[in-house]
This record gives sequence, C-alpha cells and structure tokens, in this order.
Amino acid sequence: MEKDGRPNWDSPMQFVLACVSYAVGLGNVWRFPYLCQLHGGGGFLIPYLIMLLLEGLPLFYMELAIGQKMRLGSIGAWTSISPYLGGLGLASVVTSVYLCLYYNVINAWSFWYLFHSFQSVLPWAVCPINSNRTGPTEECEVATPTQYFFYRETLNISSSIEENGGIHTGQALCLVLAWAITYLFIVRGVKSTGKVVYFTATFPYLVLFIYLIRGVTLHGAINGLKYMFTPKMAELANPRAWINAATQIFFSLGLGFGSLIAFASYNQHNNNFQNQAIVVSLINSGTSIFASIVTFAIYGFKATLNYENCLDRMRLLLLNTFDLAEDAISMDSVLEWTEKLNTTYPEQFAQIADKVREGECNLEKELDTAVEGTGLAFIVYSEAIKNMPLPQLWSVLYFFMLLLLGMGSMLGNVTAIITPLRDFKIMSRMSNELFSGLVCVFCLLLGLGFTTTSGNYWFTIFNDYAATFSLLFIVLIEVIAVSYIYGIKRFEKDIEDMLGHRPNWYWKIMWAVTSPLLLIGLFIFYIINYIQGGTPTYQAWNKELVSSPKDQSPSAIQQESVLLLQY
Repeated sequence: MEKDGRPNWDSPMQFVLACVSYAVGLGNVWRFPYLCQLHGGGGFLIPYLIMLLLEGLPLFYMELAIGQKMRLGSIGAWTSISPYLGGLGLASVVTSVYLCLYYNVINAWSFWYLFHSFQSVLPWAVCPINSNRTGPTEECEVATPTQYFFYRETLNISSSIEENGGIHTGQALCLVLAWAITYLFIVRGVKSTGKVVYFTATFPYLVLFIYLIRGVTLHGAINGLKYMFTPKMAELANPRAWINAATQIFFSLGLGFGSLIAFASYNQHNNNFQNQAIVVSLINSGTSIFASIVTFAIYGFKATLNYENCLDRMRLLLLNTFDLAEDAISMDSVLEWTEKLNTTYPEQFAQIADKVREGECNLEKELDTAVEGTGLAFIVYSEAIKNMPLPQLWSVLYFFMLLLLGMGSMLGNVTAIITPLRDFKIMSRMSNELFSGLVCVFCLLLGLGFTTTSGNYWFTIFNDYAATFSLLFIVLIEVIAVSYIYGIKRFEKDIEDMLGHRPNWYWKIMWAVTSPLLLIGLFIFYIINYIQGGTPTYQAWNKELVSSPKDQSPSAIQQESVLLLQY
C-alpha cells in the first residue's frame, strides 16, 4: 500500500481517542490498584509519576514520532530506519499475536458474566444444589459462591495443567462472539475503528463515575479510601516499588507492541503528536488513579463486611460458650469482651482459644489482602456486587465496562498485526475485509485452547511470559536504534519537519541516557528475578481440597516457560 494512498484519521480527536482506548485498559482497573495496595497506598504515586516522566512520556512520544514520520507499520518503519532492524518490527507483530491469542479470552469471560447478570439471583451469589438435592454443592460450600462460579462454572478448571477435559462450549461461544465484534470494529481499518473509539474510549468513564458515586456511599467505603490515601512513606526505600512503578508505566501505555506506530502512521504529516503524547499519557495515569479510588471504595466495603461478619461470629461464640444474655455483647464490644473473659475465666476460655486465634478479626488485615488480575476483576468485585442493592444493575454496568476496556485495547492489538502486514504489496492486494477476517479467524482458532479445562493455566503462562520480557527487549532496542543508529540529530530534524520546531533538551536526555538505562535496569531485574525464582510454579484449583496451592510445573511446562521467556 503506497504511502500517498494511505487513509487518515478523520480528525486529531479520533487519533487521541484511539490511543486512549488502546492504552486505558484492564491494567488500569486491576493491576494499578493492586500495586497501590502492595506498596503503601498513595505513597506508590510518587515513584509512579516519576517513572511516567523518566520513561513513559519519552518512549510514547518516540513511537508516535516514528509512526507519523514513516507512515508505515512497525515492520516497514524500522526497515526504513535500517534494513537490519526489520526483525524488530516483526518481533512486535509476533508479540501482538501472542497477546491477541489470550487477551480476547478475558473479553469472553466478561461476556459470560454479563449474560449471567440478567437473572433474578446472581449465580455467583448462592451455591447451586447438589445432585441429590439435599443441600448446596460441597465444593462450593467449602470455598465461596464467587470462587466456585469462576473456577467451576466459568472455567470448569482441571486440577493441573496436564489434565485436559476438552473445550468449554459456553466459553468457546463467548470467544467467537468476542472475535466477531473485534472483526466488525476493525473491518474497514481506521474508517471503522475511528468511529468505534468514540464509544469505547468514553463510555467506561461514565460507568467508573457512576461506580464512584455508588462506591463512596457504600458502608465501610471510607475505610478503603483512608487506606489508599494514607501513604506508607517507608515503601519509597523499597527498590521493588520503583521497579513495579516503571513496569506498570511501561505496560500500561502499551509500548513495544507496534500499536502506537500503526495508529500514528494514519496521521497527517504535520499533526501535533507531541501534545497528543502528553495528553494521552496523563489521561492514562489519571484513569489509573481514578479507578483506584473506585476500587478502594469497593475494597473498604468488602473488608468492612468481612470484618463485621467475623465480629458477629466471635460474638456468637462468646455468647454460647459463656452462656451470656443475647444483648450482653454488642458488635462494638466484642474485642473488649474477649480480653475480659480471657482474664476472668482463663480455663473456660482456653477451650475456645484455638477458634479465637483462627477467627481473629482485624480490619487492617482485611485491607492488606492484595488481589490482582482476574481474581480482582471476577472474584473480589463479584463478591462486592452481590452484597449491593440491585446487584444485577451494578453487575451489568461493571462487566459491560470491563468488556469495553478490553475491546478498546484489542483494537490496538489487532491493528498492530494488520497494519505492518498490509504494508507488503502481496498483502495489500487483498481487501481489508478478507485480510482482517483471516487474521481474526487465525487468532480465534489458536485461542480456543484457552477455553479448555486446562486453558486458564496456559493463559497464566502467556500472561506472565509472552508479552513481558520480550517487550522490554523490543523497546530497549527501539530507543538504542533511534538514539545511536538513526541518530538523535536526524531524529530531531524529522520532528522539526513535522512540528516546525525541534524537541527540547528534556526529550533528548531521556532518549539518549535516562530511558535506555532504566530499560536496561528492568531487563537485568527480570533476568535475575527469573533465575532466582527457581522452578516455575502455578496456582492450581484442587477440587477435593478446594484450595489453590502452588504446584510445581511439570518439566514440559518448565521448558515452555523458558522458550516463551527467551523469545
């Protein structure tokens, strides 16, 4: 496809919304709040914002500049810079394929939960009746209804990665639906994508705002918000907090996949991508903080409910053990009565001491329980939703928002595959409809493996290895190629040609020194962390014990993990 015949975005706003829809995704909702919780609440914002300035903004700016100047996808753009760098663009395409294979599975789960939200009683709110119809299913009763619905009803998960019971029909159909909608969104290139992003980029904010209003009015929400906005400054001395901040910025902006280069290649030559890079980066980070406020309000609600249920169980235990009047102990005086009875009746109290220790009630401990990823999105949120008034309404809103966030990111992921391949003459002869359809069908067929009973274990492997280590390497080579192969001075002239002025000293220092050093540091950290990690392990759902113990990976999985990591 010739550069002169390349389609353009209808307006700069479409491009900005496409970048926002791509960058603002599931990581903002389920990864950033987890890191805040892990590293001292609001104190994590300090390293996060510093890393945004030192790493996120400069690299985001650089990829937009390359795409707009070359007006080609990742393969063509890097080949234009140097024939020896074509493999860099190819690496981005392969990494995007890896991501597409499993990322749309999350959208399939969102569809599954969305469809199940239209019931008089949410299916994850109660345990199903056993086959004898004598009571709740034992597996569900020992765990929780929300865990049972996710692991058994949604995934029908096997007890290990080596056990495969075939494809889950419901999940397979949801995955087909997810890919069908993805195809409709990208079927006509930027002409269809440009229209879709007006909705996928804005509607999630409406839902988040509605959830914010509902969240802060929930019982106990203030406990979660206090936890978030009470910074633990000691965490600033923790190197892992800074490493996690740098990693979160890197992956949240979607660097290295080639999506930003592909999007920018459809811009007008003199489009002001510098301002757009700053705006999109700030929107992305602001969304993470906004989503964290909503999440911590939900955390506070759930933690307070768990804490009060614990106090109630302890109250009943004390009343029954010491034969006290029903109104003798209130919820507020449970802890006080526990100490009093322990001092007054030590021998009698000793009989229940083990139960008291096991069921110790601690609000801070409840808030400290950090959950990320699918556990936060599909278990913790579901647990909170079922306890709200009109749970069906909140469930529909939440999973529809999750679906739009995932679909918005998929637009960028698929564009990162299609755009560079369409730049080849042999591919450009195909119609957009046919070529896009072939890519979607190819990814769908390979992605069906994630809908098997062992699919969630493979999902975890791909999520941990397929698009993490390899991306660090890709972006490190990108910034070195621009700064030291193509040359900063030539890159400055290209930017001047497009914007009418050269980049200031801040951008040049970041590209030439700071960002490469940070990426090298992250690269070394990941290698050391992997080596020191020993035998790779994974969480397995044990149906008999109803737990998630760490299982050692079998040798075949160890080899697969290493292969994916080395890629």
